[in-house]
Amino acid sequence: MSDRDEFLGWFEITWRAAEVALHGGDAGPRFETWSEKEPVTLFGAWLSASGAAEVREVFRKLADAFSDATSSEVELIAADVSGDMAYTVHREITQTVVDGQPRSYVLRVTQVYRREDGQWKVVHRHADEEPESPHP
Repeated sequence: MSDRDEFLGWFEITWRAAEVALHGGDAGPRFETWSEKEPVTLFGAWLSASGAAEVREVFRKLADAFSDATSSEVELIAADVSGDMAYTVHREITQTVVDGQPRSYVLRVTQVYRREDGQWKVVHRHADEEPESPHP
């Protein structure tokens, strides 16, 4: 199995499960997919942070706000691996409850990963909400 195939397997199983859990109100699995080694950065769609401790606090806040996810899809646009570094460009299509209100949104996401002790970890995330496209 190539490094890219191994990485994409982790992305589709481990990383995806962590995202589903977060949108259901559980940040624990997301903590497991993120690096504790600096530098770690998050330019989130709603909250941003720099440093592993700040990033963990953002994830706690998000988990407190999210509940009852009903749909979570990922559209992978691009991905590659070079040694112990990898990246993804993808869209996240989500239906969940945020602060008690049902929400549907699409995020455009770029993430950078580092292999640490044989495990992939996210070290940077940039996400923004996709603007609604005008209908012809």
